[in-house]
Amino acid sequence: MTPSLTSRLPAVGTTVFTRMSALAAQAGAVNLGQGFPDFGCERSLIGAVNAAMEADFNQYPMMSGAPVLRHAIGAKIAALYGHQYDVDSEITVTAGATQALTTAILCSVHPGDEVIVIEPVYDSYVPAITLAGGVAVAVEMEVGAKGYAVPWTKVAAAVNGKTRMIVINTPHNPTSSVLRAADMQALADIVRGTNVLILSDEVYEHMVYDGQRHESVSRHPELAARAFVVSSFGKTYHVTGWKIGYVAAPAALMAEFRKVHQYNVFSVNTPMQHGIASYMADPKPYLELPAFYQRKRDLFRDGLKNTRFELLPADGTYFQCVRYDRVSSRTEAEFAEWLTTEIKVAAIPVSAFYQQGKESGVVRFCFAKKDETLALALERLATV
Repeated sequence: MTPSLTSRLPAVGTTVFTRMSALAAQAGAVNLGQGFPDFGCERSLIGAVNAAMEADFNQYPMMSGAPVLRHAIGAKIAALYGHQYDVDSEITVTAGATQALTTAILCSVHPGDEVIVIEPVYDSYVPAITLAGGVAVAVEMEVGAKGYAVPWTKVAAAVNGKTRMIVINTPHNPTSSVLRAADMQALADIVRGTNVLILSDEVYEHMVYDGQRHESVSRHPELAARAFVVSSFGKTYHVTGWKIGYVAAPAALMAEFRKVHQYNVFSVNTPMQHGIASYMADPKPYLELPAFYQRKRDLFRDGLKNTRFELLPADGTYFQCVRYDRVSSRTEAEFAEWLTTEIKVAAIPVSAFYQQGKESGVVRFCFAKKDETLALALERLATV
């Protein structure tokens, strides 16, 4: 008999992304659900990784990351956001952004600490808070004609003596909203004079559209002084399966981060670190990414204008949220399943991003796809 085990995450099951991708495959649907491209990365990036392997960069790297990559990351942050992190003590390469986010929470949050999350919230945050023994306190975004927005007065009201951390995500998954300079000022006003930390998930930092700039926490010294800033090479370079990201934080925070990091992964794939560092010598791939994805966003939005869906603003990420109340009265999960099995286009119900499964009549599509994939999906969605 297998001994019984009390779950550390009793409320957690299979993720909605896994379920919807499996249903899409079973139904033969165009998968606009899970957020990954159906196109390849630049061949020169693969060549750079192959060259690193041939050069025998195949043993353990430094726990904090290959120095050449940490230097490239530091130079990029300084050039884009004007903040100079010490590459030896303030930047760590991680096994993807999820590992970075989880490690930042585990090193900071103690049993009974409260962590404010903004709903709809990416699905890894709350389980990580639970594993740390913390309590997730949700503040819901408000949605109107201009899309989703963070109600900072409600965030301020949620802060108390037990608050250890506020988690933000910009550009935001799943709503495609972005935080502006005024939002960062509001956040700074809330945490000033407190011991509250900031965890800033910025994995879509290079997907901000219509000439707007990404408001990284790194741009704002008052916030950067208390923040873990997380990003992802997988999102930026179309290699989500490589699972390589990084975190930047003040040395005192990073020292605690690395204590946990060294015992949950220790280090990250060596040849890929060297290959990415070589590839980063040319900034064009990430500087041109906003235009690359804005063209796909506009293509997809133009096609959806001929459907019964109501488009919500998509200022960042590679996601598009739509209201479907003119199409169906089903719950979001039911509608997403119907859309997948009957219309043959997979989407994600936004209700999955709320702890209590709030129904808003909104589903999320991913437009990080080949043009022909988007064209086929739009042809099918036009029949709804």
